[in-house]
Amino acid sequence: MSALLFEPIALRGLTLPNRIVVEPMTQFSADDGTAGDWHLMHLGQFAVSGAGLVLTESTYVAPDARNTPMCLSLYSDAQEQAIARIKRFFDAHGTARFGVQLCHAGRKASAREPWLGGGPRLPADGGCETWAPSPIPVSPKWPSPRPLDDDELRRVRDAFVAAARRALRAGADVVELHCAHGYLLHQFLSLLSNQRTDHYGGSLENRMRYPLEVFDAVRSIWPADKPMGVRVSATDWVEGGWDVDQTVVFARELEALGCDFIDVSSGGISPAQKIVVGPGYQVPFAATVKAAVNMKVIAVGLITDPQQAESILSKGQADMIGLARAMLYDPRWPWHAAHTLGVNLEFPRQYERAHPSRAAGAGINAPGNVAPTADMERKPGVGKQ
Repeated sequence: MSALLFEPIALRGLTLPNRIVVEPMTQFSADDGTAGDWHLMHLGQFAVSGAGLVLTESTYVAPDARNTPMCLSLYSDAQEQAIARIKRFFDAHGTARFGVQLCHAGRKASAREPWLGGGPRLPADGGCETWAPSPIPVSPKWPSPRPLDDDELRRVRDAFVAAARRALRAGADVVELHCAHGYLLHQFLSLLSNQRTDHYGGSLENRMRYPLEVFDAVRSIWPADKPMGVRVSATDWVEGGWDVDQTVVFARELEALGCDFIDVSSGGISPAQKIVVGPGYQVPFAATVKAAVNMKVIAVGLITDPQQAESILSKGQADMIGLARAMLYDPRWPWHAAHTLGVNLEFPRQYERAHPSRAAGAGINAPGNVAPTADMERKPGVGKQ
């Protein structure tokens, strides 16, 4: 039996083994931005999960870009080497491809970790000054950010480029720009956070200008055979804010610049958002964008059931399925989805005895066990010790 969810998909010179994407999930566990054993374990488990693509959590491009000091970052040699270590694990043991999501928090920078109560980390408490399109705080409890001038905008753009170069040296197969969830590039897009009167504010064309400039700068140094994508919030869920119609225009502009996929989420810009949550609640946004562009579209948002994921693809609402909390709860979700959909999925050789084709609880060579099918043959490098 075949299933769209487990069909390969090509993105430029890269072919993903299937349509399952493990989305960024911030861990707040990087020592001054540097990945350690936690990240090797966290991302490594997804390398061998059967997913097609695994993205790092939001990875920050400068010290003052970070949401918290414990957020994964990519502006130093040590951070680059730590991400390269994770990529080596993917190459040696997994079948999933590895991508890095690049981010600048803008006015949401200098925050406290969730288990410390969240909210702003003020300079007096070890925080830093924050930057944004306009001096509009996240909420009345947050300090007002400084508006970025032209020199600072160039500095931030160049930080994205430098981080992308580091991701490339670390071996990343994919890079994704974070233009969603209320972070800096989303802040430029939304009228709720961008009230500039220069060529970066006002009209939709002007509000898109800076995110498109950053994308173009990164795309210009990212190899032509490697895919690059963008994550967007399709709507702010606030009247007068960013919406799906503007997202479609933005997506078309990105596609013209060489964007290969768009990862369609929503929200994050304002505490006034009124999100209507339910199974697949963001899928209609992905479907609207997909109808308007040729590049690949990732659908996300309370997609938890394999049949649900397969239906989204079969209806043409998206090209790939992004999972986050579902993978935290069940890191073997792709295995179980394959079993549900009647597909033989490759297991790491260390775990092959767990495949449903083998007698439960029996050893690898027990009588009556069925050998893995051709579909389960390992690609070069999988299962290396």
